[in-house]
Amino acid sequence: MGNNAEVVEPGPSKAGLWEDFVDIFYAPSSVFARRADGKFGLALLFLIVATVILVFLTKNAMQPIMDAEFVRQGAAAMRKNPNITQDQLASSRNFFEMVAPFFFGIGLTISVFGTGLVLWLVSKLFDAKTSVAAAIMIATYSEVPRIVQILVNAAQALFMSPERLNAINSVGFNPARFMDPDHASAVAIALASRFDLFVIWITVLLAIGIYVVGKVTKQQAAIIAVIVWVLGALPGVLSALRNA
Repeated sequence: MGNNAEVVEPGPSKAGLWEDFVDIFYAPSSVFARRADGKFGLALLFLIVATVILVFLTKNAMQPIMDAEFVRQGAAAMRKNPNITQDQLASSRNFFEMVAPFFFGIGLTISVFGTGLVLWLVSKLFDAKTSVAAAIMIATYSEVPRIVQILVNAAQALFMSPERLNAINSVGFNPARFMDPDHASAVAIALASRFDLFVIWITVLLAIGIYVVGKVTKQQAAIIAVIVWVLGALPGVLSALRNA
């Protein structure tokens, strides 16, 4: 054999979708590297289906939280519009409880596309080599910890006393967990909820993804992810201000 043989560097290893959803927990760089082509459709579909099913299966455990949130929102709605009747509220509640898992799936889909677009736009400020599709792919796999979050939240709810399950943040791993939802500032709660363990986990995955796919430095990737995290707080804060 001659010495002129061309040396070919090995490319990213190939793996199935199931392996991606496992590897993202302990080897996220490899997942982003092998999915750098930006194909996210099947992964997003799997993520949405899995989370919707889990929300449906854990519905009973989370019911006290949903009851407390609905009572709070219903009282706020009646203050703004005294013409609303209890029958109307009850009808709205029954409808919401029926479609809540699907609303969660829709919300998560919007979040993935929104985060991906923001990630792409912010990364362009740092000359990242990332397409829109690749940015949405990064956002898709970065949301996989939501699966764990649903299970952990439901497990907590099963063992906590119902009176402590008085808000969505009652099972959150963030400072808002310790804030009174009936007296604390809604804006403060919205900001505090951004310091959530799972939100931070997702943000770290965004940084890893843009570092691997966008070919930026680690420092730039961290800055991009932090900017996306800050911008991600705006919808909650604006909603809190609007409902104040």
